[in-house]
Amino acid sequence: MLWTNINHQNSKRLKPFRTPFASPFSAGTLFILVMLALFSCKKDPYEIGIDLLPPSDTLNVNTTDTCTVLAFSVKQDSILTSEPATLMIGSMTDPVFGKTTANFFSQVQLSALDADFGSQPILDSLVLQLYYSGYTGDTNTRQNIKVYELSQYLYFDSNYYSNQTAGYYQTMLADLNFYPRPTDSVVVSGSKVQAHLRINLSNMTQYLGNKILYTPSSILASNEEFIHFFKGLHVATSPVNSGGALLKFQTDNGLSKLVVYYHDGLDPDDDSLSFEMPMSEYCARFVNINHHGYLDANQDLKRQILNHDSAQGANKLFLQGLGGVKIKVKFPFMSSFVHGKVVAINDALLMLKNLETDTTYAPPPTITIMRQDSAGRIGYLADELEGSSYFGGTYNQTERTYCFRITQHMQKIMADYYTSNFDLFIFVSNPLQSALNTGRIILNGTNSNIPGDLSDHLQLKVTYTVLD
Repeated sequence: MLWTNINHQNSKRLKPFRTPFASPFSAGTLFILVMLALFSCKKDPYEIGIDLLPPSDTLNVNTTDTCTVLAFSVKQDSILTSEPATLMIGSMTDPVFGKTTANFFSQVQLSALDADFGSQPILDSLVLQLYYSGYTGDTNTRQNIKVYELSQYLYFDSNYYSNQTAGYYQTMLADLNFYPRPTDSVVVSGSKVQAHLRINLSNMTQYLGNKILYTPSSILASNEEFIHFFKGLHVATSPVNSGGALLKFQTDNGLSKLVVYYHDGLDPDDDSLSFEMPMSEYCARFVNINHHGYLDANQDLKRQILNHDSAQGANKLFLQGLGGVKIKVKFPFMSSFVHGKVVAINDALLMLKNLETDTTYAPPPTITIMRQDSAGRIGYLADELEGSSYFGGTYNQTERTYCFRITQHMQKIMADYYTSNFDLFIFVSNPLQSALNTGRIILNGTNSNIPGDLSDHLQLKVTYTVLD
């Protein structure tokens, strides 16, 4: 790990940090100064509290960008994927992060209660439709998916995570090889329809189609009864060896549904009957993500997340969505940042630089930083309450950088505010929310000797006022 001595620009060596009560300022004046330093988010950090100090004390405003920062990549356990706005299937192999495969589990619901399929319905076909909402990767790689009926009931509003699965019957309903066409319209009954994936669930067996057509009328009278009778579907993806894509499907679109096509056995001329079962926003559903142990990742990434060689974070840092890879950040010497002096943190910026110039894998438009203790409990930083325009995390395409303002958080560390130990972690997306973000990025590490501009490495830039 890289250890860099703290070097305060334009300031002499200071004494051990002292609590605010040791300040020669009155308690009231000191309180005002600290509060202004914490909450004056829109002001220039050099101006915060300056108007309350004698002119000679303005010389006590200092800036340093050489604070010791330790950072390295680690595997993320999982993310919340229950009731996402989009479902995901597919497999892709990234040259850096290796193989990722997505599968989903979902209920369907009745489009109308008390459906009447007649006394002798005859199944024509059962088709699962999934409306494309986007993709990541190469759609010229052939994908394989298999579909099964769930044997396990899913509970709406329960938390399901990316490393979870649900029980399903082993009878295969579909085994489809296909090339994704997320932008091509589909012809259905002679008419063009928006791009969607169609999976016939009655070619291999007619069991499920007939189960729906011969559902007892008492079960068709209630969605709750129906989803206990037919618990839903599991759509599984076979891993690809190269290329591939992760495919996103919008669930609240009318095209995402299960449709049973049938005719009345007593009326052979009536062959145009159908009944829809949508994947509505009220369907319990979740996505399973498999990174295959990162066995196919490149060696630089493996050294950090598999061999736990944290020193490698000085050179490169890796960040991946879908519960993949996060970055652990530590500031080991901040509690003794200014020895013996009372300070107010005017501004604290954590800056990261994108190492990649290849646009094949676009960097995520936003990332986030949160705190997490040894028990895995995740919490927000106080600075995030000020809004994204203050807190940061948005990608600057011109500079190829991300920046977080963590001023209040650093002030709390200086004041020994926190009663439990925790570290900061950078994620592609908030792990407490169901966000299937496929973004990934490679960043410069903490080594200040990285070739290029001196500011290209991960660094913490702190502007502070010495109050005593």
